[in-house]
Amino acid sequence: METNVLYYGDNLELLRHRNESGDHDYFPDDSIDLIYLDPPFNSQKSYNILFKERDTSWSPAQIKAFEDTWHWSTDTEATYRDLLVNASTKVAQLLGALIGEPENPGGIGRNDVTAYLVMMTARLIELHRVLKPTSSLYLHCDPTMSHYIKLILDQIFGPANFRNEIVWQRFGSHNDPKRFGRITDSILFYSKTQSYRFKPIRGEYSESHLTKRFNYSDLDGRRFWPNTCLAPGGRGPRYEWNGHIANWRFTREKMEELDAKGEIYYSKTGVPYRKNYLDSLPGQLVQNLWTDIKMTRSGAERLGYETQKPLALLERIVKASSSEGDIVLDPFCGCGTALVAAHKLDRKWIGIDITHLAIAVMKRRLQDHFPGIQIKVVGEPIDLPSAKALARQNRYQFQWWALSLIGARPLGEKKKGADKGIDGVIPFTDDGGAKLKRVVIQVKSGGVGVKDIRELKTVASNDPIGVLLTLEAPTQPMETEAAEAGFYESPLWQRKFPRIQILTIEAALAGKQPLMPMAAPPPKATTLKTGNQPELL
Repeated sequence: METNVLYYGDNLELLRHRNESGDHDYFPDDSIDLIYLDPPFNSQKSYNILFKERDTSWSPAQIKAFEDTWHWSTDTEATYRDLLVNASTKVAQLLGALIGEPENPGGIGRNDVTAYLVMMTARLIELHRVLKPTSSLYLHCDPTMSHYIKLILDQIFGPANFRNEIVWQRFGSHNDPKRFGRITDSILFYSKTQSYRFKPIRGEYSESHLTKRFNYSDLDGRRFWPNTCLAPGGRGPRYEWNGHIANWRFTREKMEELDAKGEIYYSKTGVPYRKNYLDSLPGQLVQNLWTDIKMTRSGAERLGYETQKPLALLERIVKASSSEGDIVLDPFCGCGTALVAAHKLDRKWIGIDITHLAIAVMKRRLQDHFPGIQIKVVGEPIDLPSAKALARQNRYQFQWWALSLIGARPLGEKKKGADKGIDGVIPFTDDGGAKLKRVVIQVKSGGVGVKDIRELKTVASNDPIGVLLTLEAPTQPMETEAAEAGFYESPLWQRKFPRIQILTIEAALAGKQPLMPMAAPPPKATTLKTGNQPELL
């Protein structure tokens, strides 16, 4: 099984994928050490909408980046029928009781909630299959769905293998005029068997704990907690110490040693206490209420990915339930926080996502964090025919993938305001200052002509460089129109770059990139060309 790889596609199809011999080739049985998943679901919808009955003739739903919705569709119905026949008896009975038949609905019926449960059940059965017997699964959800998902997990993993419902406090506050503010998520922690690996995690002591417990200090300022020297249950050695006869936790020799080192504190009545110094203790054991990690709203870690989770949250999970060299799988990996945490902590990793936007974000993030990292992507176009096939299948997926070829950041599906007509950007600095400039990108998957160059000139009129990234080869009139736009002269590099550039997908697949200033200026001794055709840096 390959590791440190990203898979583009539906995680259910990839998990079930078999080779010609009928074996699971991507994800064999008992092959994964830790699974973390944060499946999409739009909990912002009200319950009356979530439970609205759905027409089963709807077209199959496709999960898009940032669109956390699931609908009952013909695909859902087919998956439901398959689970009733092929899933374990307990799982089938539970789903049947919740959903039932159209003419005789179960407890919930057919709606967005049960569509989510059906599609998740199929995936959780496969995820349980690929886990090693000593491994664990952490499923991140919110109170909208956590109770339903726990029912499913109990049937697949067994109630005895439920370890924790971790309550994570995302925000300090969230004011809501119609109810108590929602500031927590749930993380359901299950092991595959009773013989699972777990390493207790210690964190910093809370301020309230420090104030309450470590409220004594030595003359040198070391804070300590006076812990009793009395033996629990009267089982320790009995002798007289400082006028007090009792059963003590330490032998007389040990007590003398501690006293000589100044590690005994005496109360007003002369009762001895052992000084437990704050700076020598390992930290407070982390419980199932996590209040010390907050949601990443801004700062260098924030990528603009709506459902992004803090790196510290995933590092805690990876540390607790895996070891160096283990394989971590995130089947809904989004912007790749779990993969970054795994790589940082010397684990192997596998990520799956159904959008090229997420794959592009993950690749860039991993490369930014770990320069020189080798990342294989399974399911991406590798040549011009497969690129054309993707363009025919889904133009937005094609657009996101095309932008990833040149390291551009997508601006998203909606085009409004000043950035209308811009599909992606590559930011850069070029004057030694903090202000960013940018190369703006337009992606075209169909026939192109001179009008597209003229449109790009308008769109890029306020930016140094505009690039048309095209699936089709440009015409001579297009190249002439682009050349007439002139050059952008870089003050830092002291060279010229074409203001309007045409780059084909075929050339980008071969490694060609836009002509633009790079992150750092060239060495001063280097002589750079400034003619009509700048060299690619």
